[in-house]
Amino acid sequence: MKALFGHLLRLVALLVIAGASLQVYFLARVALMLVVDPQSTTFQRSEIYRLAVEQHRVLWAQEWRPYAQISDHLKRAVIASEDAGFTEHSGVEWEAIEKAWEKNQRAEARADRINEQIEKRQQRAAERAQARGRTPPEPPAAKLAAARIVGGSTITQQLAKNLFLSGERSFARKGQEFLITFMLEALLDKQRILEIYLNNVEWGEGLFGAQAAARYYFRIDADRLGAYPAARLAVMLPAPKRFEKRPGSAYVMGRAGTVVARMGAVELP
Repeated sequence: MKALFGHLLRLVALLVIAGASLQVYFLARVALMLVVDPQSTTFQRSEIYRLAVEQHRVLWAQEWRPYAQISDHLKRAVIASEDAGFTEHSGVEWEAIEKAWEKNQRAEARADRINEQIEKRQQRAAERAQARGRTPPEPPAAKLAAARIVGGSTITQQLAKNLFLSGERSFARKGQEFLITFMLEALLDKQRILEIYLNNVEWGEGLFGAQAAARYYFRIDADRLGAYPAARLAVMLPAPKRFEKRPGSAYVMGRAGTVVARMGAVELP
């Protein structure tokens, strides 16, 4: 029994050391960003692999631009659209997370109700067929409803996730995201965080960073983006692969107008 307890104690100690070593690794990587521009992110590398496997080619566009060479309109638009409190919070907006959690709970409950109705309709159809002496048909492949999950992540949290973490949803991954977020906020100033974010965020399939997005959608450099084009790019960020197919859709154009109206109140870092 004493030997078993000793083994368990050593295992716990090893896990603690491994966890601490991982945090030191992340901390060192973040500290390096004080002087070195990150050349790629975990999310980008996963996208390269996916494109290579699915399409057997990798069409890639990304070109780093210093903070001063990115339009202030784009900076304001992204903050207004993604994280209005960016310059004021310490990396996490707890109220936004709580609201997103409540909204997701309602969405999941609504999806469950819809799916329950679909199953009941299929069951009634089978019962009617049996009552008429017929063989119940195979239930149609009804399209089940899925809850649309929204996030309450700040720009810093999004950067933390994209830089180092996978896209899985788990409490462990979210906890690690919080830790890296606090590292970013402690070691880097807001301007540097926004600079790294704007140079690495996805704006379409194989399309990363403000310069690549400006060239692809508007045929201009990132420092020449006006208010409305910048707002259109900002609106695309939650679902860039979807909006890439229709960058001039009514939703994008209408939402961009709302973002432009908010941009005047945005304070840049």
